[in-house]
Amino acid sequence: MRIVSGKFGGIRLEGVKGDKTRPTTDKVKESLFSMLGAYFDGGSFLDLYAGSGAVGLEAISRGMDSAVLVDRQYQAVKTIKDNLAKIHAEDQVRVIKGAAEKVLIDLATEGQRFDIVFLDPPYKLQKMVVVMEQLQQLNLLEDGATVICETDNETELPEQFANFKRTKQKEYGLTRLNFYRFEVK
Repeated sequence: MRIVSGKFGGIRLEGVKGDKTRPTTDKVKESLFSMLGAYFDGGSFLDLYAGSGAVGLEAISRGMDSAVLVDRQYQAVKTIKDNLAKIHAEDQVRVIKGAAEKVLIDLATEGQRFDIVFLDPPYKLQKMVVVMEQLQQLNLLEDGATVICETDNETELPEQFANFKRTKQKEYGLTRLNFYRFEVK
């Protein structure tokens, strides 16, 4: 696993030890960022089930100003911090250990808002629609924000709900990416 492109491109990252996480492959990660526009001119990124932190660190490498990487597992948080130390971007990345639902409430209390959110919870715990509705209710999304949901290829998410409309969907073997645009009505 590595950072694919940007100012930290080519740096090798560690995976989370054990079998409790399912890392996003470099191929899927590269495609994900190509569909987002490849590089960014600033913005804020949230990865709510960050695992090794590879997707959020890729976002920083490609020009996002800041990222919040959340995971509830001790080993994942340790791995994120180890990977973050490799790229020396500690001033741009905040690592939080905790359950997604509680962390979202804390971020809202702080007044945080995000331009891009990546959701890749454990496949057996598909609760993306609930989490996206919580993002909206807590006012955590900028108008026009993009939310990317990584699922297995058998999970069907709605095309449109609340203030979200799916703009793209792409399959890579057993993995499916759903891109949603959030618009304040």
